[in-house]
Amino acid sequence: MRKNIRLFTVLAFMTLIVSACANKEKEEVQEKEVLNMEAVKSEIQAMEDAYSAGEKAKDVDAVAAYYSDDAMTYSRNKQPISGKAAIKENIANNMANDTTGNYNVYKIVDLFAEGNTAVEIGSWTEFDASGKELENGNYMSYFQKRDGKYVCVRDMSTTTAPVKSGI
Repeated sequence: MRKNIRLFTVLAFMTLIVSACANKEKEEVQEKEVLNMEAVKSEIQAMEDAYSAGEKAKDVDAVAAYYSDDAMTYSRNKQPISGKAAIKENIANNMANDTTGNYNVYKIVDLFAEGNTAVEIGSWTEFDASGKELENGNYMSYFQKRDGKYVCVRDMSTTTAPVKSGI
């Protein structure tokens, strides 16, 4: 009889442990599923809007705020730029040499997010000072959530403009 009671106790304890582990796994899966994609999309689009406003105002710090300290950016017809300081320097040089008054608008086309990461595929359109569309293209940005907010860790862009002959 005592053996049966011990066996029953061991089986009950093991069932309790297995049940607790299964519930923990279920909670972790539910946490991943609870990610509010509309909130992520709003946050990322706000970052794109701030980037655009920073470019238009020639505010280097506002544009550089988009990037993490260890970011890399891959631009058209350039070598990759590594690190926020180097990216910021490139932004400052571009702004200092820009006399056109042109500006860009960035829009999310597709967004994939899970946990603390997000990948955005977007479109950009360049306008002149009068609002006439000049050029457009696409970009992809990879974000990580750090200290409670997303920052861009990698990005790259392309243009839909045809390649100029002789280049």
